[in-house]
Amino acid sequence: MKLQSLCLHGCALAFSSLSGMAIAESKPVPYRYGMPMDVHKVIAMNEPQTSECKVIQADIKFVDKAGEVQHVSYKKLSDACLFQN
Repeated sequence: MKLQSLCLHGCALAFSSLSGMAIAESKPVPYRYGMPMDVHKVIAMNEPQTSECKVIQADIKFVDKAGEVQHVSYKKLSDACLFQN
């Protein structure tokens, strides 16, 4: 009986770690105009580094107000544009 219980707990732990990896490795969903983004807590914001002023693809990973992790990509001007006249 103990072996069966141990196996069940081990399997549950393995599946929970796999589902956590799936969340961490999720691809961002492209932002659409008007898309609701109820950001409760920002986890990460990423964008490629460039010395040119141009439109780049950035992404944000956040927890929404329902407690779900969301990963959204969007287009923006690079930070290099801030330093040009």
